[in-house]
Amino acid sequence: MNKNLEINHPCFSKGNATTGRIHLPVSPACNIGCRFCHRVLNDTENRPGVTAKVITPEQSITVLEKALKICPDIRVAGIAGPGDTLATNAALDTFRLIDQHFPKLLKCMSTNGLLLNEKADEVISAHIDSLTVTVNAVDPEIEAKLNKFVIYHGKKYDALEGAKILIENQLKGIKKIADSGITVKVNTVLVPRINGNHIAKIAETVAAAGATIYNIIPLIPTFELENEKAPLCFQIEQARKDAEKYIKVFRHCNRCRADAVGIPGKSEFSKEVYSQDFKLEETFSHG
Repeated sequence: MNKNLEINHPCFSKGNATTGRIHLPVSPACNIGCRFCHRVLNDTENRPGVTAKVITPEQSITVLEKALKICPDIRVAGIAGPGDTLATNAALDTFRLIDQHFPKLLKCMSTNGLLLNEKADEVISAHIDSLTVTVNAVDPEIEAKLNKFVIYHGKKYDALEGAKILIENQLKGIKKIADSGITVKVNTVLVPRINGNHIAKIAETVAAAGATIYNIIPLIPTFELENEKAPLCFQIEQARKDAEKYIKVFRHCNRCRADAVGIPGKSEFSKEVYSQDFKLEETFSHG
């Protein structure tokens, strides 16, 4: 891993973060329908996919200027939603602007990976330092229980057919990004009844594709999976042990909002940073 990431990226700092990060909520649309994902605009819930507002790439520079004044410890600019970062051009456009205005900031991006294979060259040219891909299964039958549809090149595919497309593109994309030298982390949402016995296979497969860090995220029961049970501590630990046979496991995820600002677990300034009168996007698009 890039030594600069280990020192300055709070997600890679072994659970004792002293540096900060900002998430820029510039991605307004998503192209897959996760059964556990309920994307909303609010300033109260603390979970992925949630933001108080969606901003433009140009507004992100103003936000960064304000954030760095409030929290000079910020070393990382990340984009993790609220939609998928590759479903529109907004995230890559933002990273290009950050390169011009804040070249010393580390840049990290999260994606579902549906378009990663075909957009890998654009991701690489945006000079990101780390990429996170959410891979919840490498077996389409299992993935279909977690994702009800995929919208790919304007066509909507049902759960099983969409899962086949998604997994193939994720693994090909991970390989391209990893081969370029960018650090690749994989997130998996752990739903014990559905993919609890599949973790080792996911870890083995993504490691073979080039990922070097693996993060297991406990399900927050919501949306179509609101009646699923969240994993218990022993189930999370077992999943981590299963994965550790193949890949380094990341153990201190805070499941941050798409507009998080500050040092994880120590400070949070999102309300102060995003309090300006930016235009509020009231709708969220799947497509």
